[in-house]
Amino acid sequence: MSSTTGNIFKVTTWGESHGKTVGVVVDGVPSGIALDENIVQAFLDRRKPGASAYATKRAEADTVEICSGVFEGYTTGTPIEMHVTNNDQISKNYDNLREVFRPSHADYGFFKKYGIRDHRGGGRSSGRETLGRVAAGAVAATALARLGIKFLTYTKSIGSISIPNLDYDEIARCLSENSNSLGIPHEDTYKSASAYLDNLMREKNSAGGVAECVVTGVKAGFGSPVFDKLDARLANAVFSIGAVKAVEIGNGIAAARGTGAENNDAFVSKGGEVSKKSNNSGGIIGGITDGTPVIIRAAFKPTPSIASEQDTVNKDGGNTTICIEGRHDPVIVPRALVVVESMAAVVLLDEILVGLSSRIENVKTIYNRF
Repeated sequence: MSSTTGNIFKVTTWGESHGKTVGVVVDGVPSGIALDENIVQAFLDRRKPGASAYATKRAEADTVEICSGVFEGYTTGTPIEMHVTNNDQISKNYDNLREVFRPSHADYGFFKKYGIRDHRGGGRSSGRETLGRVAAGAVAATALARLGIKFLTYTKSIGSISIPNLDYDEIARCLSENSNSLGIPHEDTYKSASAYLDNLMREKNSAGGVAECVVTGVKAGFGSPVFDKLDARLANAVFSIGAVKAVEIGNGIAAARGTGAENNDAFVSKGGEVSKKSNNSGGIIGGITDGTPVIIRAAFKPTPSIASEQDTVNKDGGNTTICIEGRHDPVIVPRALVVVESMAAVVLLDEILVGLSSRIENVKTIYNRF
């Protein structure tokens, strides 16, 4: 089922959309990190349903419980178990899906692989699984903050409506001063995207979009040069989020349309500190961080659960049609921003913990503290 990821910082999510609980076990967490339910809850509140007109109306409080690994407000170095209880699942809304496969969902592939599937909201394939990822991301991001590493995650586009070119300081300012339900750091773009989504909802349709995550404060020298390049690991982690169909680092696909002179990042030295004139590489070269911001972009397909009639097949192979009932997001991106951020945090913390063992002097420094 591949429900576990990580080398040192290991994350295992569990639970189904319409089960009793969903949650996560996080192992390999360094001790001494200030952590409590309020810190994790702040992350979960960014993805919980029912928070806006453009989110599913499923009314879940998503109140987290930390059941191990924390003592008197600090991590102990032992596994942390966190979970929330599902309170507002309406399984009867999915009764008509018992014998049919929803278009562009994991239903058919899941059934062919296992011979059985939980038709109530998709089971493990549901977006509700990401709750465990976000709880783990809250732990990772809290640890990374101690190292001066920060995240800025926002909606870059919805459908064909995209924000103009803005520098990251401007984006951060717009998000702090004019936060909105779509996570778009530009007022005119937000208004256009809202009108677009309102029209799609009237048509019983949905939209896709792009999330961008910018990570600052990551020092140079973390990652690996061959199969487990940092950009490969980040792409793997972000691609593992349901509905993600493309991942870019830095310029991404746009780099293929340019020339070497246009795309290369020239190195410069100022006061003995190495930096770059540009950051087309997105902070990673040869699979290893170069000290500039890490830039990750995730493209989400339109929400496949739409109320319009669609062609499909049933478990017997017969042709039929379906109208999907229930409560679904008309666009996934706004609630998925924190999921992208969380997966980036999980990978980066794991890479830093692994990277500290790459030189004997690092090992010696840590060892001599005992």
